[in-house]
Amino acid sequence: MDWIEKLHAQPGLTLPGWRIAKDWRRQLKSLQRSTSQIVHRSGGPAATKAARVRVAVREYLDAGHELAAKVSASLLDLCDQPVILPQWEALQYFHAMLRKHLDLIDRRLLQHETIPAAEKVYSLFEPHTEWIQKDKARPNVELGHRFLVATDQHELVQDYTVLLGEAEVDQSIPVADRLLHRYGADSLASLSFDKGFTRTADRELLHLYVPTVVMPKRGKKNATETAQENKKTFVALRHQHSAVESDINSLEHHGLNRCRDVGLAGYHRYAGYGILAYNLHVIGRELQARGRRRDATEPAAA
Repeated sequence: MDWIEKLHAQPGLTLPGWRIAKDWRRQLKSLQRSTSQIVHRSGGPAATKAARVRVAVREYLDAGHELAAKVSASLLDLCDQPVILPQWEALQYFHAMLRKHLDLIDRRLLQHETIPAAEKVYSLFEPHTEWIQKDKARPNVELGHRFLVATDQHELVQDYTVLLGEAEVDQSIPVADRLLHRYGADSLASLSFDKGFTRTADRELLHLYVPTVVMPKRGKKNATETAQENKKTFVALRHQHSAVESDINSLEHHGLNRCRDVGLAGYHRYAGYGILAYNLHVIGRELQARGRRRDATEPAAA
């Protein structure tokens, strides 16, 4: 509706039938609010509630389809007018999102389908956004993308990647391959992973190239696996791995808690700048520490 109102007010453009655009907005908001209340409010017989839901949803969908048809006609009218192409494309995009939204509501509430995660849209303005279920109490859900970071013993980030629809369990081999390719075959003395990366076949493959691989098993362990994870080297490296949580918290303070750029390319760029800022901060902190140690050991001038 915002784009329709902008185009309707633009000199030189003719969009008949949109003088009551505010009424359309008010009507749809009212229908959406009342439908949501009926769907989510508990109480009363199940059959009665189901009937009320069907009536409310159909009324909301009818209004939505009527609006979609009206916008479609306006898109055709604008093809013969001096409209700026990005404005027309923006209106076309939101029109497509409106139709998708109506289809999802129909399938979910009237057809009682389970919508696959790949078909859901969590942000109209950033449609690449993913729903991330976390194993934490607060927050248990985040919107964005999973982010993989690999740090060294000096807390510097040596590798990172944005995971677009990818699972953590598939990342152990790729990240090891990138590190070995970048720094050489004998450059890694050990690699430590979270439990989300655990896969027996990957651990055995990594052992061929990395002397020590710390990859705790999820779930119940047998005697051999328990003995392996109780070894001093494994425990010590596992404790060192806990510092990654502190590094992640620091990365959030360097801009990676929320992306303020636009688009997927902007998301990748913003992530890279956050990693750069974090590494510069770590290097600067070490240089300051060395300077303090040097000043402490130098004799005072007479």
